[in-house]
Amino acid sequence: MRITTRKLRLNCLLLPLLWLLSLPAWADKAPKITKKEEVVTISTSLGDIRLILFRDTPLHRANFLKKAKDGFYNGTTFHRVIPNFMVQGGDPNSKDSDPTNDGQGPPNEPTIAAELAAGHKHDYGAVAAARQGDFVNPQRLSSSSQFYLVENHQGSHFLDGQYTVFGQVIQGLEVLDKIAALPKDSRDRPLTDLRMTMKVTKLKRKKITALYGRQF
Repeated sequence: MRITTRKLRLNCLLLPLLWLLSLPAWADKAPKITKKEEVVTISTSLGDIRLILFRDTPLHRANFLKKAKDGFYNGTTFHRVIPNFMVQGGDPNSKDSDPTNDGQGPPNEPTIAAELAAGHKHDYGAVAAARQGDFVNPQRLSSSSQFYLVENHQGSHFLDGQYTVFGQVIQGLEVLDKIAALPKDSRDRPLTDLRMTMKVTKLKRKKITALYGRQF
């Protein structure tokens, strides 16, 4: 069969078009590059602590951001402090006038599935979710409210792989040390309430690096 020059030109134009039309729907969507992060500022009478949350622990990240934005943590206290270890807070019970229920959490509080596969370590300033012990919680489900910040300058790595680490302090590590040094009772509760407020600010990654030295 004889093919004319005109037909050849037409085929040359049609073939690339047909190939493009045959691609799956997702092929023309380039992956989005994350250029901004949400910085959480925890304000206390001893100073401010700023932290970022890891994207590869999405359940914990979303839960914490929602609570921080909704004002859930405002008025809660750091109810447990252990020098050279960690400071813990976020229990809504700590808003009331009864110090004996701090740390117990509200009844029937929901939990969050562990996100241990991300592999984040308990470095100085790590943000992690508190939880009940393995004997009643073998799945290592996290509390949906209480969290702790690692105050040990060498890290608390004996907890690695057991509790979900979902963020990192990027400014205010010295405030952790001040909190850990507070006078406390036999239950490690500060003798004076140290209440917190939180706000969330979205910033470009370049600005976060410039302000706080955090690399992405």
